[in-house]
Amino acid sequence: MHGAGGKVLGRGLADAGFVAVRVYRHDGGPLDDAWLFGVLDRAAALRDVVVAPDTTGYRLVHGEADGLPGVRIDWWDHHAVIVLDTEAARPLVDGVVRWLVERRAPRSVRLCYRLDPRDEARRAQAGDALDPTWLVGHPPRSDVAVRENGIVYQVRIGGAPDVGLYADLRDVRRWFAPMMAGRRVLNTFAFTGAFSVASLVGGAAEAVSVDLSEESLDRAEANVVANGIDPVRHTALCDDTFRVLDRFRRTGETFDAIVLDPPAFSRTNDGDVWSAKRDWPRLVAAALRVLAPAGLLLAVSNQGELSPRNYRGLVEEGFRKAGREGREILWATQGPDFPSSTTFPEGRYLKVGCWSV
Repeated sequence: MHGAGGKVLGRGLADAGFVAVRVYRHDGGPLDDAWLFGVLDRAAALRDVVVAPDTTGYRLVHGEADGLPGVRIDWWDHHAVIVLDTEAARPLVDGVVRWLVERRAPRSVRLCYRLDPRDEARRAQAGDALDPTWLVGHPPRSDVAVRENGIVYQVRIGGAPDVGLYADLRDVRRWFAPMMAGRRVLNTFAFTGAFSVASLVGGAAEAVSVDLSEESLDRAEANVVANGIDPVRHTALCDDTFRVLDRFRRTGETFDAIVLDPPAFSRTNDGDVWSAKRDWPRLVAAALRVLAPAGLLLAVSNQGELSPRNYRGLVEEGFRKAGREGREILWATQGPDFPSSTTFPEGRYLKVGCWSV
């Protein structure tokens, strides 16, 4: 790229999407292995510092924040998953694989794409590129066991880009779990049950996981067993969260802690698409109606376009709807292996709050 008078502004890759050019260098140098290995070495050195030895599943490279816009690499106990936000970043992949093989010796390397589900035109344009590609090795024959803060989770490398564990919430789970000792926990939109398992390891008397996916709940129960937890302490409910909360309200059932972690683009069995402005207040209100006195409400949003201020406002509206008062005891964002750059504040996408009632 050149500016006025021919001044070199940088070097990047053009894209046909809403980002015209992804800039990788701010000089005229080539996008070669010498440059790429330097970028990747710096990213890996940071993880060596911020990721604990008892954690084997984490984000190795986090896009813009590590100098590789549109490229993320997740490390799952010697298996690497390269995730691209755009086909335009594909020319970097071969170099990334060479670095992984030389520096990390992975058993397998998989390439996949995570395009915004709202951008149907780009998804159609990508076509077959959205199918996962194995660049090194083969799909593992079974789920891969990784450790997070010493807890075992089974991840599925060969499926969707979301392998079954959201590592960006690792530090929140570490903070949350010890406080669950003796408590009854309700984990909504539970996916594969990471918060349920962490709570049970932390001493929770019972954890109830709610999700619309029966497969995800089966995996949650497998995670319970993998940690030597008595399965009787865990209940899986395959149902819509709003329906479950309303049923608990009508039967007078309460919980000491409730986790709310709805997917940004979730869809109910009735076809309703999640709307933050409409649904966060009513979700919070519904949860508060079954939250016991002195209970804890943990609410998570990964919608980058939703500002922390607006998110807090939606949660507070839910408290008003329920006629309850809360005290914020935690405000957090993603863990340090998901850094955000001072030049890319949009990278601070995750918002986590915990309120005591």
